Amino acid sequence: MTKSILVTGGTGTLGRLVVPLLRDAGHTVRVLSRTGGAAEEDVEYVTADLVENKGVEAAVAGIHTVLHLAGGPKGDDEAARNLVRVAKAADVRHLVYISVIGADRVPLGYFKAKFAAEQAVAESGLPWTTLRAAQFHDLMLTAVDKMTRLPVVPVPGGVRLQPVDVREVAARMAELTLGDPAGLVPDLAGPKVYGMRELSRTYLQARGRRRPMMPVRFPGKAGRAYRAGENLTLQGATVGTRTWEDFLAERVTAK
Repeated sequence: MTKSILVTGGTGTLGRLVVPLLRDAGHTVRVLSRTGGAAEEDVEYVTADLVENKGVEAAVAGIHTVLHLAGGPKGDDEAARNLVRVAKAADVRHLVYISVIGADRVPLGYFKAKFAAEQAVAESGLPWTTLRAAQFHDLMLTAVDKMTRLPVVPVPGGVRLQPVDVREVAARMAELTLGDPAGLVPDLAGPKVYGMRELSRTYLQARGRRRPMMPVRFPGKAGRAYRAGENLTLQGATVGTRTWEDFLAERVTAK
């Protein structure tokens, strides 16, 4: 059955990969973003703001499935609540959401907002599916690039990460969107766990650069959560195949 699918955040890092997968599977895709975009075959772009609740009703009208990928540093909880209200009124048949591993365990504002958004989806009364994923390689690349530009690279002690390739997340999100509602599905993480020192060191090697590193303490409740591995899923997760080293070999060149 051909479905009409709304993808929020369809122009972002993940959305740009998911949209073609849905389109090529024979479905009609509508992309919601704050800036819109040029229409293409079987893909319609609409302008709306989920946090401000502007243009959302028109974006959701006539849609069978909503894939909610839009996110930012603030306001994810409010965006999800606004989307849920409109989707419920429009009789959407399946609401799919991308969250982050540790949303219910790491005491930082970003994670708390993601968890509140999860709750809005789960309590919406709509058939739903939520996937928690690890940080994308792309995000880690941005972070270590900034840190390694400093004269001395800070290394937060005890912080471990399990970055995942965004293409593997895109494939999983497309699969879940085209499948039946499944509730909270197993987390998706990368194949290896890295400390921040290792992530920075391998990046510097790929760049052909050197920097001294200095351990720093990550204070407070958030630091304790990271040191306890609350941001990881070491058992029971779906595990990708592409490592951080694979990603660096593809994206980073010495200079």
